[in-house]
This record gives sequence, C-alpha cells and structure tokens, in this order.
Amino acid sequence: MAQPNVQSLKCVVTGDGAVGKTCLLISYTTNAFPGEYIPTVFDNYTTSLMVDGKPISLGLWDTAGQEDYDRLRPLSYPQTDVFLLCFSLINPASFDNVRSKWYPEIDHHAPNIPIILVGTKLDLKEEYDRREEAEKNGDRHAFDNASKEVKELKEKKRQRPIEFRDGLACAREIGAYKYLVCSALTQSNLKGVFDEAIRPVTAGRGRLSVTDTL
Repeated sequence: MAQPNVQSLKCVVTGDGAVGKTCLLISYTTNAFPGEYIPTVFDNYTTSLMVDGKPISLGLWDTAGQEDYDRLRPLSYPQTDVFLLCFSLINPASFDNVRSKWYPEIDHHAPNIPIILVGTKLDLKEEYDRREEAEKNGDRHAFDNASKEVKELKEKKRQRPIEFRDGLACAREIGAYKYLVCSALTQSNLKGVFDEAIRPVTAGRGRLSVTDTL
C-alpha cells in the first residue's frame, strides 16, 4: 500500500504491435533488454521513483496493438493519468497510425489525458543513418549485414526512417505534452521517457493545445 505522501500514477503504453512497447517496459523495469522470448503483453508492474524531489508510485500498463485486441484494449484506459503513445522510428506505417488510429482512440476513450509521443528503436534509426552515409560514400555493401528491420526498410524504396522534425510536428498536431525518442536496447533516453511521463501529471497539466505543447 502506497504511503500517504507518495503519489500513485497510472501510465498506459500504447501503439502498433511490434514497435517495441513491451521491450521498452522490460528494459526500464529490469535494467536489461529481454532475450529471445518477448511476451505479447508485459504484466502490469509498479515501480517507485523520485521525480523533481517527489516520491512516485508508477503503475505501468502494457497494451497489445494488434487489431484482435481493439475491443479489449480500451478496458485498460479508465483512470489513466498519462499515455505513452509509441511508434517505431524505422516503421513509417506505425508513425502514420499515430494520427489515423491511436490518437483518435485515446481521444475518444480518455479525452484530455496527457500524451507523451515516443519514437522507439533509436538504435536502429542510428544504424540506418550510419549505413546510408557509408553507401553515399561509395560502400555498395553498406546494408549487406544490416539488422533485419533496417534491411526491410531499405528495401522499401520510397520510405525512410522518421526524422525528429517529423515526430515533433506530429506531437504538436495531436497536442502531445512531449515528443521523445529512445532505445530499449541501449537504454538511450529510456529513463527520460518515464521521468517526462510523470511531469504533466504532478504539475496538474491536462492535454495541451498544439500551440502550447513542447
């Protein structure tokens, strides 16, 4: 049972399947990237942390992004304090679905609840950029031994990774409190995502307007 001076918050993580939501949660809560077996949905987990000098009990709720769960998923939305809306930086379709599917779903079931827009798999985005630069410099085999998802994106001739400016524009469009990128594998900015998720709630801020956000 939480102590009286500890604020309890509910954070729901949502977005397309296979964008790394579960890995994000496992890496954050266990301080290690999961091995070969990655469950479809991470068990609800509560962690204690300090943000801006305030003790927080943070409840983390994973959701399944697949269409099979469209009717069940909103059952986890009541009493949510903040959403982490995730997409993969190397999956343009998951980024498009932020506008077409995920924001409308959240706005319908949980209007005015703060949203943090999160670009995942930063390590693969950086890998793509490095290999592309090598290719421009004459390395015809730059993508030969690339990670599977990097290679798949490269084979889609007219698609590219999501740049920071594009994520920022989307965050402003949907009125997100913040736009952040991170890697569950390297843990780059991983803690920052969850620290920032808490701030709009402890500050008593609701969903911001497009012009005020970020």
